[in-house]
Amino acid sequence: MRVADYKDLRVYQLAFETTMQVFELTKQFPHEERYALTDQMRRSSRSVCSNIAEAWRKRRYEAAFASKLSDADAEAAETETHLSFAFRCGYLKADQHAKLKDAYDHICRQMATMIRDAASWCGNDRFIREEFSAYFATSRSDAHDASTL
Repeated sequence: MRVADYKDLRVYQLAFETTMQVFELTKQFPHEERYALTDQMRRSSRSVCSNIAEAWRKRRYEAAFASKLSDADAEAAETETHLSFAFRCGYLKADQHAKLKDAYDHICRQMATMIRDAASWCGNDRFIREEFSAYFATSRSDAHDASTL
């Protein structure tokens, strides 16, 4: 697959779809969580996508690319923490929490792989070739579909 833009990256697509699931689920959180857990969870999940986009634009420089992906990874970890709080507070069902946690685990693994092999993602080429095997060591059927949350 040829990647011409960050929106073509599977990691971005999964992060975006998962973020939209977070947004929909947080609509049901109690009003008293509006400026606390709800806001923080929405911000950190959106920041994952934003940092992936920034990393893509900075791929002329390996260190800058890896740094922005590291920021995205940190935001994903923050979102996972908020998800755990939401689950323990009873705002998320066990299956919702498990699916979201699984999605963020996939996102983090994908970004870790990209960081480890930053050189192959960086450079002056207009297009980057994205191989499925670059993210997963397992079969394609094991890939997570965040839209089923």
